[in-house]
Amino acid sequence: MKRTGKTGGLAAGAWLIAFAACMAMVALPGDTVFAQASVAEGKSATKPAPITIPDAPKPSSAIAWLVIDDATGKVLAGENIHMRLPPASLTKVMTSYVVAAELQAGRIKSSDRVRMSENAWRSGGAATDGSYSGFEVNKTADFTDMVKGMVVQSGNDAAIAMAEHVAGSEEAFATLMNDYAKRLGLQNTRFVNSHGLPAEGHYSTAYDLAMLGRALIHDYPQEYSYNKIREFTVGPITQRNRNLLLWRDESVDGIKTGHHSGAGYCMMASAKRGDQRLITVVMRTGGEEERAVDSLALLNWGFRFYETHRLYQADSVIATHKIWKGRGDVVKLGLDAPLLASTPRGRYTELKPLMDVPKTLVAPVQAGQKIGVVRVMLDGKLVSEAQLVALESVSEAGFFKRLWHEFLMWWDSV
Repeated sequence: MKRTGKTGGLAAGAWLIAFAACMAMVALPGDTVFAQASVAEGKSATKPAPITIPDAPKPSSAIAWLVIDDATGKVLAGENIHMRLPPASLTKVMTSYVVAAELQAGRIKSSDRVRMSENAWRSGGAATDGSYSGFEVNKTADFTDMVKGMVVQSGNDAAIAMAEHVAGSEEAFATLMNDYAKRLGLQNTRFVNSHGLPAEGHYSTAYDLAMLGRALIHDYPQEYSYNKIREFTVGPITQRNRNLLLWRDESVDGIKTGHHSGAGYCMMASAKRGDQRLITVVMRTGGEEERAVDSLALLNWGFRFYETHRLYQADSVIATHKIWKGRGDVVKLGLDAPLLASTPRGRYTELKPLMDVPKTLVAPVQAGQKIGVVRVMLDGKLVSEAQLVALESVSEAGFFKRLWHEFLMWWDSV
């Protein structure tokens, strides 16, 4: 059985004061205590009229497109977001993700030398009609350099070489790609190769690609950072990153472009301004300039009409809960990561925090143990949520206290 503690909308800037600084304490049902901001009596603020949010600037020719809030994964605007389309070189974002995951798992090492095989050179090198890195055939290169050749130069040959290094063959690597896609919940995505050149049964969606980009940003920030490198040199050849926004907006730090005749011009872009990050995807646009212009327009629209706020800090006490049969009588609750929420600009003060916690909590409790859920609502709809965790361990009490609490718990239930 659960009880819900609920507080109303808070004055601007009062979230951290209310829940982290703990200015005043109010006991709520379920023996849970939440910090509550004190409001000066006799004072009122004139509430400005809500901003009318215009429709997002629809890309001129893209078949599918969207803009999402990175903090929550919420789609702010989009069209045909679940339509299956060829992703072209946006595929390499998944290749980057798999390489990073396998590196973290210790199955490959950053000190490895990666061989540019003849297969990789012939299938994705300079003799093909796609992007290539320029690493010499049948020679090895530094692991990180090969990754950058794939990410910055969008080298198809580098993508194949990395796939072969990780899994032995590109076919085996595609199996890994689809396994990771399943783990990430990408329901309308299937990969056949590591580079994105045309292949039957190779597809994704604007929504899935945005979620993939979001996962790379959060799970492997070092690997993601390679996407903002403007140019990379292999031997005598220096190639520029095809993401034109890296030169046009300093808040843009990724992520990937793609193109082939069947996919048209595609782009996944991400920018961070303050605590707020947005991700856009446009698929099958008409040209390189068009995809850049459309992506920047969507980013500017999102930043103009939506805002992200840090509601709770990690590891700060936002509630205390009574605990039975423990050496202590209460346990401190908080979050293991900051909780952010994005709202239409100007409506931050209307957010309503709601916390669900068990009615009865019995020791022992371990630090980090999940205790309940924090939900943030706006107009009765969920904006953001996170698990409440114990910030400290509470061990079991001695025999007589446990016996006494057993009686009190029974008495309380009758």
